[in-house]
Amino acid sequence: MTLEDTALEDTTPTIEQGSTGCAVHSIARDCLLTRTRQISRVMTAIYDDALRSIDINATQFSLLVLISELGPLSRSDLGRKNHHDRSTLSRNLQPLIMRGWVSEVAADEDRRRRLLHVTEQGQALLRDATPAWVSAQAKARAVLGERGANELMSIASDLPRRLS
Repeated sequence: MTLEDTALEDTTPTIEQGSTGCAVHSIARDCLLTRTRQISRVMTAIYDDALRSIDINATQFSLLVLISELGPLSRSDLGRKNHHDRSTLSRNLQPLIMRGWVSEVAADEDRRRRLLHVTEQGQALLRDATPAWVSAQAKARAVLGERGANELMSIASDLPRRLS
């Protein structure tokens, strides 16, 4: 057993069989999903507040940045790279397309395949939103602390690539 195994063993909650009240308390206290969703809501609120004057929300801004960075790319490639399911991705992309920030055009090599591109309007929005993003990033780092922010970035970079 390694030191890391020992550390994990010590922090893993134990739940007695047949003890629903105890199990619920333990899950409420120790659930990683609950904690990451809480962090997500707090971070989203910080970025939403900062981006509100630009008339874009944090989810849309994140997608716009990804398309700008990785594009042109298909919806399925974007979904795989960002761990989105098809319906959620479509719902979040629609406002970007409707506002003219993203376009979806047939690929040159295969006209059946459609690729997402950030338009000139979308690039201008990204430039205009940069100061708001910088402000939100500073607030988020303050909430998480420098160590927490760095650990979060490390965890995110180590996530497995989605296969399906």
